[in-house]
Amino acid sequence: MFETTRYEANRRVRGTAILTIAISLYAAFIVWYFTILEGVDYEAVFESMPPAMIEAFGIESLATIGGFLGTQIYNFVWLLGLGLYFAYAAGGLIAGDIEHERMDLLLSFPVSRSRLLVEKTLSLLLPLVTLNVVVGVVIYVLVQAIGESIDPMYLVLAHALSIPYLLVCIAIGVVLSVLVDRAAIAERAAIGLIFVLFLVESVVGGASEFEWIQYISPTYYYDPTPILIDGSYELLDTGVLLAAFVVLLLIGQILFQRRDI
Repeated sequence: MFETTRYEANRRVRGTAILTIAISLYAAFIVWYFTILEGVDYEAVFESMPPAMIEAFGIESLATIGGFLGTQIYNFVWLLGLGLYFAYAAGGLIAGDIEHERMDLLLSFPVSRSRLLVEKTLSLLLPLVTLNVVVGVVIYVLVQAIGESIDPMYLVLAHALSIPYLLVCIAIGVVLSVLVDRAAIAERAAIGLIFVLFLVESVVGGASEFEWIQYISPTYYYDPTPILIDGSYELLDTGVLLAAFVVLLLIGQILFQRRDI
């Protein structure tokens, strides 16, 4: 069982390692940069920033290590960067095999379309889990190394609660992957959709007359900065993301079952 998952996951080992190292190095730079900002007037910094930027990147408290990490790493890399990455990766799961005429061969084996789609999706758990575990540990060690402190439970929560959000990004890519025949189209569409949803929640949703529109964006349901600062989060938001992931994956299953290949 899970032969497809193992095969696909093995293909992602090198890319996962490179991405993990890259984000860890970026995190090291951000933690180091925090040490040279001592004495900065953060109130003046806030006043000089446009409200849209503060809203978009969840800038709440740059004076604390938790708020600084939330702004510089989690709201930028985790929400936007990894959201785009996982949507892009999922966009090529099915469309890539269809485009290169491998799908007929895969479906000739004794495996259902439903199982094939699930196993391919599960292969993305390798980078998903690796990034959260390794980068989380690296950040904690770096924070301790500069003499600052961050509640390890808050850090664990920030990473654990990012998983449902990233699963939704994966599911969006999966749905697009079963809709089109070319991987490039599905991947670009997935990137575009995640970016638009990010802007919808952070920019458009900030306008009172369009406040309702932010609820359609998965970024609305995951805000890492408050978690890192004081451990505050809404469990209902996590439930919404998990439900959205299941619904989107079911939609992908139905579309794939009905797809004429």
